[in-house]
Amino acid sequence: MAYVEFSLQERDRKRLIKDRMIRFAVTCGGVSVLGALILIFVYLALVALPLFGDAKLTPDVAQLALPESEPQILAIDDYGEHLFVVTEQGQIQFWPVNAPTPTPLWEQTLSFHPEWIVKGNPQNGWFLVLDNQHRPQIARPLFHYSVEKQGRVFTPRLESWPLPENLTIAPSEQKIRLLSFAVARPDVYFASYLSDGKVVVRWVSEGGALVNEAVLAQRYPQLDQLLMTPDGKTLYLRQGDQLSVVQQEGQRYQLREQVDLSQGNAEQTVSGITLLAGAHSLLVTYENGNVSQWFDVLERGARTLAPIRHFHLAPHIRLLLPDTNRKGFYTFYPNGTLQSHYTTSEKLVLFERVLPQAPRLAAMSDNEHYLIMFAQGIARIAEVDNPHPEVSFRSLWRKIWYESYPEPQFVWQSTSADNDFEAKLSLVPIAFGTLKAAFYAMLFAVPIAVLAAIYTAYFMAPSMRRVVKPTIELMEALPTVIIGFLAGLWLAPIVENHLAAVVTLLIGLPLSTVFIGLLWSWLPKRIVGRGLVEWHALMLIPLLLGLIAVTLSYSHELEQAFFAGDILLYLQERGIGFDQRNALVVGMAMGFAVIPTIFTIAEDAIFSVPKHLSDGSLALGATAWQTLLRVVLLTASPGIFSAVMMGLGRAVGETMIVLMATGNTPLLDWNILEGMRTLSANIAVELPESEVASSHYRILFLSALLLFLFTFVVNSLAEWVRQRLRTRYRSL
Repeated sequence: MAYVEFSLQERDRKRLIKDRMIRFAVTCGGVSVLGALILIFVYLALVALPLFGDAKLTPDVAQLALPESEPQILAIDDYGEHLFVVTEQGQIQFWPVNAPTPTPLWEQTLSFHPEWIVKGNPQNGWFLVLDNQHRPQIARPLFHYSVEKQGRVFTPRLESWPLPENLTIAPSEQKIRLLSFAVARPDVYFASYLSDGKVVVRWVSEGGALVNEAVLAQRYPQLDQLLMTPDGKTLYLRQGDQLSVVQQEGQRYQLREQVDLSQGNAEQTVSGITLLAGAHSLLVTYENGNVSQWFDVLERGARTLAPIRHFHLAPHIRLLLPDTNRKGFYTFYPNGTLQSHYTTSEKLVLFERVLPQAPRLAAMSDNEHYLIMFAQGIARIAEVDNPHPEVSFRSLWRKIWYESYPEPQFVWQSTSADNDFEAKLSLVPIAFGTLKAAFYAMLFAVPIAVLAAIYTAYFMAPSMRRVVKPTIELMEALPTVIIGFLAGLWLAPIVENHLAAVVTLLIGLPLSTVFIGLLWSWLPKRIVGRGLVEWHALMLIPLLLGLIAVTLSYSHELEQAFFAGDILLYLQERGIGFDQRNALVVGMAMGFAVIPTIFTIAEDAIFSVPKHLSDGSLALGATAWQTLLRVVLLTASPGIFSAVMMGLGRAVGETMIVLMATGNTPLLDWNILEGMRTLSANIAVELPESEVASSHYRILFLSALLLFLFTFVVNSLAEWVRQRLRTRYRSL
C-alpha cells in the first residue's frame, strides 16, 4: 500500500488562519479589558494617594538682611517677593526680596515714637500703633499687583482705618500694661489692661465720633496675657494657669466663666495662649511642651470652654504660629527645628530643622505658601507645600470633634458660605448611606426576583414563560434616570400622603398573595380549565392591583385607627424622623431596577438544571417541592448566588436613582423613613464643583476607588463561593 503524506487543503489552511486570528482577537480583547481595569485602579489610586503625603518645606528660598532696628511686625505677599516691616522706631517699610541691593521700595516714618505696636488678626492684616498719649493709628499693608506688558507690577499700599481725631483708648493718666484690638466692620474695639488693675474696653464705629466704653467689674493684680477675638465680642484674660472668659452683653462686658487651664495638674504650667485661625479655638501652650486645643461646647444650654484634643510635643517651645486660614499651627524650638500640626486631623505634617536657632518673629502669607522667619537680623523665607493637612485616616474614618459641635461626630460637609468654615470630610456617612441604600434595595428585590425566577423556571407553563421572561429582561433596558425621576416626583409624594397604606401594603401584599393562592388551590378542577391553569398567574395581577387601590383609598381611615389621625406626627412624637425622599422610596425604586438583573441570571441557572435530575427525583417518590428544595435549588445555587451578588454590585454603584429619589443628606441612621447620601451620588453631585487637585477633589476620587475595590471584592468573593458551590454539587 502506497504511503500518502498528509497535507492541508486550501480550505483547511484558511480555516486555520481564521481560527488563529479569532483566538488572537479574543485574547487581545480579554487582556485589554483586564488592562483597562488595572489602569482605572492605578489612575484612581494616583489621584487619591497625595492625600496621605507629608507637607514639603523648601528653606532659604530667599534671605534679606534688615536694618539693625528690630522689626515688630512682619508680613509677606502671596508670591514670596515682597516683605512688609514695622520697626520698633516706627518705620513702616515694603522691601523687595530678590533685589540686587536691599533697599525699601516704600517707606514711611511715624512722627512719634510708638509706645505700642500690636498685630491684629492675621486673616485681615491690621496692626495698631499707639503713641504715649494712648492715641491709636490702625493700618494694614496691601500687596497690590497689576499685570502689564512688562509683566507683574507691584504697587505697595498702606490702608488706614478712619478713627476720630484725638481718640484715646484708655485714660491718659494710666499706663497700659497689655493691649489688644479687633477690627470688625463697622466697629473697631480696643481692650487695655491698665496699671491700676482695670481692664477697659472702648469701641467706636467706622467714621463715627461716639466712643463707647466698658470697664470690667473685676480687677486683676497681674495679667499675663490679654486676647480679643476678631469680632470684639470675647476677651481672654490669663493669670498664670487661670483663664477668665469675658463676653460682651449689650454695652457691658461680663465674666462668663473662670477656667483652670492646668486642669488641676501641677505639671501643666501654662506658658501662653494663642487664637487659632477663625478665633473659635484657643491653643494653650504648656512649659512641658504640650499644646491643647480648647473651644466652646454647649452643656446644659450654656457654652463652656472645654479641652478638646492634646498634642504631646517636645518641651521648650519658643514660638507658636497659627496658620493664617486653616486650623493648623507651627511650633519652633531652640535648635531651629520646626514642626507643623493640623488640629482637626491631629496630623503631623512637618518636622524639619530649618534655622540655626529659633526665630524671634514668624509670619505666613495669606495663601500659606510662604513662611518668613526673622532671627539675628536676617529674614529667611521658606516655601511651604502643604496641600492636604486636614486629611488623615482619623479624619476620614473616625469621629471628629469639630468647632461649635457638642460632641465628636461623623460629618460630611464639604462647602459653606462662611469664610471661617472648616471642611468636614468624613467618608463614614456616605459609605454608610451606600450600604443603607443597597440593603433596602436588596431587601425589596431579592425575595421578589429569586422567587419569581423559581416560579418562572420550574412551575410556569412554557407558553407563558416565553412571554414573561423576555418582558422582565426588557425592564433592564429602562434608563435608571427615568426610574429615579418617577420615584422622586411621583412615588415619593404618594408614599408621604399614604404612608399608613404603604406600610400596610408592605405586609399585606405577600400575605394576600398566599391567601389568593390557597383560594385557587381550593377551587374545583372542573371550574379551572386547562387554559386557565397555564395562565392562572395573570389572574393574580388584577386582584393585587385592586387590593392596592382599595388600601390606598382607605389610607386616612388607617391613620385614624392606628396612628391617631396623623402618622407623621405620631412618628415625630416618638423620635422617628421622616423625609419625603427616603430609603423606603429608594428601596422600591432601586429594587425595581435590580430585579431584572437578579431574575435573569437566577432563572437561567434554575432552568439549566439537567432535566434528568428532577425526573429522577420525582421517579424516586419525591414531591415537586422536595425536588425543588433538595435537588434543583442546590444544583442552581452557584448561579443564584452569582445573581444576588450581581444585583448587589448594581445596587452599590447605582447613581441616578439615589441622586433623584433621596434628599442626599449624609446621615448615620438606619431609619427607613429618612434619606441618605451614597458614594456614587456624592461623586456625581460634588465633583463638577470641586477645585481640581484640592482635598475635596481627591477625596471624591478616593470614594470612586472605594467603590471600585468594593465591587472587585464582592465579585471575587462571589466567584470564589460560586466555584465552591459548583464543586460541591457537581456530583448531582
